[in-house]
Amino acid sequence: MTTMTDTTSAVREFKMPDVGEGLTEAEILKWYVAAGDTVTDGQVVCEVETAKAAVELPIPFDGTVRELRFAEGTTVDVGQVIITVDVSGGAAPAPEAAPPAPAAAPEPAPSAEPAAPSGRQPVLVGYGVSESSTKRRARKQVPGQAEPSPAAAAVQAELNGHSAPPAPAAAAAPAAPAGTRPLAKPPVRKLAKDLGVDLATVTPTGPDGVITRADVHAAVAPAPAPAAPAAAVQEPVAVVAGDARETRIPVKGVRKATAQAMVSSAFTAPHVTEFVTVDVTRTMKLVEELKQDRAFEGLRVNPLLLISKALLVAIRRNPGVNAAWDEANQEIVQKHYVNLGIAAATPRGLIVPNIKDAHAQTLPELAASLGELVSTAREGRTSPGAMQGGTVTITNIGVFGIDTGTPILNPGESAILAVGAIKLQPWVHKGKVKPRQVTTLGLSFDHRLVDGELGSKVLGDVAAILEQPKRLLTWA
Repeated sequence: MTTMTDTTSAVREFKMPDVGEGLTEAEILKWYVAAGDTVTDGQVVCEVETAKAAVELPIPFDGTVRELRFAEGTTVDVGQVIITVDVSGGAAPAPEAAPPAPAAAPEPAPSAEPAAPSGRQPVLVGYGVSESSTKRRARKQVPGQAEPSPAAAAVQAELNGHSAPPAPAAAAAPAAPAGTRPLAKPPVRKLAKDLGVDLATVTPTGPDGVITRADVHAAVAPAPAPAAPAAAVQEPVAVVAGDARETRIPVKGVRKATAQAMVSSAFTAPHVTEFVTVDVTRTMKLVEELKQDRAFEGLRVNPLLLISKALLVAIRRNPGVNAAWDEANQEIVQKHYVNLGIAAATPRGLIVPNIKDAHAQTLPELAASLGELVSTAREGRTSPGAMQGGTVTITNIGVFGIDTGTPILNPGESAILAVGAIKLQPWVHKGKVKPRQVTTLGLSFDHRLVDGELGSKVLGDVAAILEQPKRLLTWA
């Protein structure tokens, strides 16, 4: 960030940060402030969309908004100034509104400071891409915690779409001492604000004293009312004027990234797809029974839950399917964990967030993870990190009434399971034709990694579990 000083005010410039490793631009979806508004350190000022996800940007200083440099709908390069703030504490200058229509990025204003050293620097979302001349107050140390805390690196890694190195398990840390700003990621801070929770009173359980979403929910007593979901940002609708015979819609953001990824996957990995039709009547009965089970109270229980568990068990029985192809080193990378991707249709396009270490979750834990994943995706709040590192994926095309399909692999993954619509169909059961709940499964896999025998075993195991769900116990 660049600091500019004149005779009447000190103006700070907030630049478009690098919200995901390797991304060079982002589209401004919505401004939450206007010229003349007062902002505080950590306040979310706008929402932007990258090729991976929609991200809210917090401002890192206090002051009065002087100018919004770009209008909503404008695509801005990383490093461009998007908002200026008067931090002098005096009267704000006359408000300057954002441009009425997207415009080319302006040249940055000359800096009053020496030029920053060249080269890429680590970036925390919402905190710009260069150093500020204003020193932030030192954070008080939590007893027994060394400085600098690795929690800051964990927060940055999550927001930049990378998994932080695993931290050793530790007991829950006490609430932050008085005068210390609690450690929490921006989405967690927003959740706390929505639920009316003071983060200073929350006992953190995350690594190095980081407050998690679960900590915030636990701090609400006796039972929190769920925060009103944010309205999903709709894709701009092209207006067809008069007798126009064609309409051109710009391809950008998530849709552009999805298109590029699918073309790359389709023409890089040799796809093979196999199908099986299976009687899932017993699975549907188990779903209804689990809905009445107190262990699943408040959780979403549906066929996708048991299908996900069936795939996880099939992978444990056939671990060779959970791998990746390393073209550069000509190696097969065997994964000893399962990050289960769930394809989700959103107003911005198809995204595939994944449940980290799904193989280690109990059935109620998996239900909770699926519920949070789906609701977050529908609200358009999926983070870039949630969509990286997947190993296998499930796409539930049955919700659209489709019987089956040939899904394309998510880049870097070895297999994807398509689940068709579950319908009452005539089926031979115990020697008689009866109406049974039936569905068709389709498994696409990378033939460099998975041969026909292995792919058939995985698909056969999933079908066998859904036909006789008691195998979840006998094969566990």
